[in-house]
Amino acid sequence: MDLKGQLDRFKKQQERCQSTLSSINASRAPPSAPSRPSSSSSVPAAASLKPAPPVKFSNDTERLQFINSIRKGPVGAQIKRVIELLFETRQAFTPEQINERCYVDMLSNKAVFDSLRNNPKVYYDGRRFSYKAKHDVKDKNQLLSLIKKYPAGIAAVDLKDAYPNVMDDLQALKASKHIWFLSNADSQEDIAYPNDFKGQIEVDDEFKSLFRDIDIPSDLLDVEKELQKIGLKPVMNTAQRRAAAQIQGVSNKPKQKKKKQEISKRTKLTNAHLPELFQNLNASSSRN
Repeated sequence: MDLKGQLDRFKKQQERCQSTLSSINASRAPPSAPSRPSSSSSVPAAASLKPAPPVKFSNDTERLQFINSIRKGPVGAQIKRVIELLFETRQAFTPEQINERCYVDMLSNKAVFDSLRNNPKVYYDGRRFSYKAKHDVKDKNQLLSLIKKYPAGIAAVDLKDAYPNVMDDLQALKASKHIWFLSNADSQEDIAYPNDFKGQIEVDDEFKSLFRDIDIPSDLLDVEKELQKIGLKPVMNTAQRRAAAQIQGVSNKPKQKKKKQEISKRTKLTNAHLPELFQNLNASSSRN
């Protein structure tokens, strides 16, 4: 018998019990005493009787209705409910235990069972289901070891489901300068980079000065000519693109090179981890 039939049968049993208890209460009511001449003889005897308390039944009907709504719901909603249970508890459950915890009867619903068994966020060992994060790390030390394997950076979104307080550990590693935690300018995603202390080198001021004194041409055509002089092939062919633009009537005037903005005290510093960039600022501050 399905759950709906059990509910209908339970309701009919309640109605019969209600009728039986009402008749029993009525038969047990004491007969009215003969009236005696007194000052209160005008008060009816029935008024002195207390009303019978209402018969209270179990609220199991509401729970069964709730369970029925879950099991009759869409397969996707049931899968989501199970994955949330696995994610929040980080424990392994058998199908029977999952049914007890979130009322999803996987053994009676093959579509839910097969979908969870093949879900990339669920690990099934043949008996129990558990949550499967993208990266198998359990604490801060394992997290740091994982980040060190990605010199080009690893997205924080790929680490968020590793374990409950992983984001707090990322901030702690950033505060201790074991990692850099930066935002990607294109995707606006947070990227974690390993901070390799062995890779920190000192650069002579002479090389810094040579780098800053390099004058880059404002016209891309001149840039390509300079690249060809040293044997490098430009990625773009500016001359060909300008010729095509002239045919289509698009202006191809080179943009004027903007004047290099000097760093001042009021400049917002976004590269604070590169102090050599702000030597001019420190020097001007000391003179003032």
